[in-house]
Formats: sequence, structure tokens, C-alpha cells
Amino acid sequence: MSRIYLDHNATTPLRAEARAAMIAAMDVVGNPSSVHAEGRAAKALVEKARAQVATAFGADGADVVFTSGSTEGAGLALAGRDLAGSGVEHDAVRAWTHESLSVNSAGRVSVLDPASSTLQMANSETGIVQDLPEGLAVTDATQAFGKLPVAFNWCGAQMALISAHKLGGPKGIGALVLRRGTELAAQIRGGGQEMGRRSGTENIIGIAGFGAAAEAAVRDLASGAWDRVEEFRNILEEALEAGANETIFVGKDARRLPNTSCFATPGWKGETQVMQMDLAGFAISAGSACSSGKVRASAVLTAMGYDEAVASSAVRVSLGPETTEQDVLRFSEAWLNKEKKYRARAA
Repeated sequence: MSRIYLDHNATTPLRAEARAAMIAAMDVVGNPSSVHAEGRAAKALVEKARAQVATAFGADGADVVFTSGSTEGAGLALAGRDLAGSGVEHDAVRAWTHESLSVNSAGRVSVLDPASSTLQMANSETGIVQDLPEGLAVTDATQAFGKLPVAFNWCGAQMALISAHKLGGPKGIGALVLRRGTELAAQIRGGGQEMGRRSGTENIIGIAGFGAAAEAAVRDLASGAWDRVEEFRNILEEALEAGANETIFVGKDARRLPNTSCFATPGWKGETQVMQMDLAGFAISAGSACSSGKVRASAVLTAMGYDEAVASSAVRVSLGPETTEQDVLRFSEAWLNKEKKYRARAA
């Protein structure tokens, strides 16, 4: 039987719209910094995509600075700033912040001083969604953009991180979105591209794919595609709960991304489950993809107060618009079969 991909929070399949835009961009010869006709054509392509991303993200009147992804965007936004963060942030953000914001058992973060803090919109592992306070310095919108109704102009943050490959665009392209007039020191210096914020010849193929993907993602959201995804996610969890009494579903009673389920069976290592399900034909993950290959307990679950047995046994299933009810039922059957064998060995 064909494999079933259930790791959309790690990366999503490339959308047809993005693929078509990228193929067309391959025939654009010029450098966007050149003033001749070929250069102007390349520049027009970049600016079209910038407008597409800005509109899709509800960021009209803001600056969209293209980067290689959210990790670079985090460095650009956070370098040289003394900002508070929490233990549930992505590693790319945690690397630049001091963890002084408290997290409760429901995964909610308390922010006392928004102007000197970072706070993600939604967690990549648990799917838990945060309420952003007005005046927040930086928000990581990487997982929320394209899955939830998001408008930068209304989110209250000064800067936001987004990435193309989380919403059906290509890997290796993202953006830092910031309110016009926000001071920002360039980390990559040179020719002054991207309004002097990020030098280097623009990746016009990736940028074109990002613009097309962002536009298509908003159409999917408006059409109710993610409502169907949430329905299938709930069917999955109901099936697993019915057959696995010891399994803990993290954030089940919280507001979550519609596609994300994080669950742990204490003692059954997450990486073991990932390998077993891979052999059975399913792609899932144990924590953030950026930490894959590292055998360790989930820092996110640890920050929420879970012990080692739970934090090292968690896996994440993340669905996409193409996921079907049959897919989640096939997965639940296969996973429950493995869980039954694990309990028999552990008895």
C-alpha cells in the first residue's frame, strides 16, 4: 500500500501553484538589482511575490524581508536584543532569548512585558495556540500562517517570522515581517538588497514559489479545508483513545492548530514509535523536525511540567489538506497494533 504522510508541521508537499510559479521563474534571466529590462523583469517577479505574501499574511503597509527561512529570520529579528522567551519556543528562537517566561501545564505562556518578549503563535509540537499581547516584540508565526486566520496588522507584534515550506511552498525561503519604521540591523551585509536588511542576490525561484503558495494557502483556509482537517484529527484521537488507555494527549482541551495531535505513551520511546510507524508506511515525528536525530526528551513537554517518561515518549501527527479519513483510520489501526505489542512486552 502507498505511504501516508502525516508530518506536515515538519514540511508540506509542494503545491501545484508554487511549482508552476517556480518553473516560470526559472526562465527569468535577469538579476533583480540590474536596471536593464531583464533585471526589471526579475525585480517585478520579486515584488509581485512580496505583495502576495503581504496580502496573504494581512501585512499591508508592513515590510516583508525575504530570508532563507524562519531560522534566519529569527537571527535577523533577535540578534542584539535582550528579549525574554519560554521553553516552548522553537530552538531557532530559544537560541537568541533568555527563558524567563513561565509556562503552565496547559502550555500557556505568561508575558509580563510584551515589548521585551517573544511569543509563538502556535507550537509546532503540541499545536497549542497562544493569545498574543499588544506590543509584543516578536512572534513566530511559522506554524500558524496558512492553518489559522492570521493578520499581522492585528496580531499586536512588531515583527513576525514565516516560512514557505510550512504552507506548500519551497524549502529554503521565508520572511521576516516587520512594522514599517522598525529598526533592524542587517546580519548579512553587502549590496543592500531587501531594503538594506538582508544583502545577497534574491532567490527569485524560491520567492516566486512562496508568493504563489501563500496566495493558495489563504484560498484553502477560506474554503474550509482546515475545518475538514480538524475533523479528521479528532477522528484520529477518538480512535486512539478508545484503544490506548495509558496514552496522554497533550493540549487536547486547549485551542490547537487544526491538524496537530501530540500524544505520549509513558515508557514507549518516541523515536521507537517513529521508526516502527515508518516501517509500517507512515511518516510522523517525535518533536520538531529541526531536532530530529537527537535522542532526547521534548523540551516543550518538559517546560509544560511533564516528566521524563512522558516527554521522551511523545510523538506528533500533523495532517494536511490532502489527508483523508481513510488515512487517519489506517494510521490509528497500525499504531494501536504496535501499542498493543509494546504493552505486551512491557507487562
